[in-house]
Amino acid sequence: MLIFAEKDVLLHPETANNESLMTNFVFISPHFPHTYWEFCRRLAQNGVRVLGIADAPYEELQPELKDALTEYYRVNSLENYDEVYRAVAYFAFRYGRIDWIESNNEHWLKQDARLREDFNIKTGLQTDRIAGIKEKAEMKKYYALGGVPSARQIRAAEGKDAVFAFAKEIGFPLIAKPNEGVGASGTHKLSSPEDLERFFSLTEHTDAYVVEQFVTGSIFSYDAIVDASGNPLFESMCAWPPSMMDIVNKQLELYYCVEPGVLPELREVGRRTVKAFGIFNRFVHLEYFRLDRDYPSLGKKGDFAGIEVNMRPAGGYTPDMMNFAHSTDVYKIWADMVAFGERRTDEGEQLFCAYASRRDIYQYVHSHEEVLARYGADIVMNERLPDVFAAAMGNYMYTARLRSREEVEAFIDYVTRKQ
Repeated sequence: MLIFAEKDVLLHPETANNESLMTNFVFISPHFPHTYWEFCRRLAQNGVRVLGIADAPYEELQPELKDALTEYYRVNSLENYDEVYRAVAYFAFRYGRIDWIESNNEHWLKQDARLREDFNIKTGLQTDRIAGIKEKAEMKKYYALGGVPSARQIRAAEGKDAVFAFAKEIGFPLIAKPNEGVGASGTHKLSSPEDLERFFSLTEHTDAYVVEQFVTGSIFSYDAIVDASGNPLFESMCAWPPSMMDIVNKQLELYYCVEPGVLPELREVGRRTVKAFGIFNRFVHLEYFRLDRDYPSLGKKGDFAGIEVNMRPAGGYTPDMMNFAHSTDVYKIWADMVAFGERRTDEGEQLFCAYASRRDIYQYVHSHEEVLARYGADIVMNERLPDVFAAAMGNYMYTARLRSREEVEAFIDYVTRKQ
């Protein structure tokens, strides 16, 4: 365990000239994903005392993160609840009441909630709400509460006979996926009774799966920062590829786009979802199908149907892409919500921000140098991705700020065209 001494908190001029709220904020795992130092820096600029807990050596933290933290407590393992509890207790002893505990990370949602309850912190989700946002089966109840259509589903734990009866009623294909977890990892498309039989005979821990109706359509996300009353302070929309499962399983290139605005129908269903799930004081990433045909149990072609809710920012560099698309600072908007309960950061020009990736296993028509030469100043980010993200997001990414959907399509084609 390493403990590092308190530093003075430097107030941003905007904060110094208004009310200064010295909130004690414990940020769990502030070093991962590595852009999360941005959240910490904006909190510190707003006069918040940021206290970090993680299992990384202090020497390995980004300089920007070190500058934002008042103090850092290293544990041997973030998976060890007792260690993390003692770290929070130490901060409470040293600085007084802890006002916030947050990681903005899917993996730590349960632990964050448990720590809030143990330290009587009411600014975030409590353990009684975690099942509804972590388990796909439980999500269905809240979608129904908000009148948000979603694919019909059955727990594989109900047994093979029950699932085969469900398949007979719904028809093939079906999708089997872990009840807990994000992304396409562990997901199976079942196109026939033989596939379903094979799923039960070969898949380990089938009781941990749900089996649901296969739905086709474009995928959109409603991304928002919501305040203590569940009202949006910021809203954005991403257009995603039709099948993340194919991206992972077939090792395809990932491409997607943050768009300049939010479709009114998506905004409406996104806000209903936020209210139904009782979301507050959070940055959220909610995913939907836009149906490409009529489904009797879901809606008409063009309607939105819920896929899953994620109570954290969209993955990878998507928050940065939102900044580029909306000419704003989502890290600051979130920190404004924490420190002041309101938004104090404006938006500017509205553009498209597109992401296109490459994989090491393929040869591409256009070289790296040609991509940079062709798109020049439009490229706002390009770098090699950490191996932990490679399966879903590719090995190398290019992100460009563009002015039309036609430019987006041309950019994606140029980057991903193979030899």
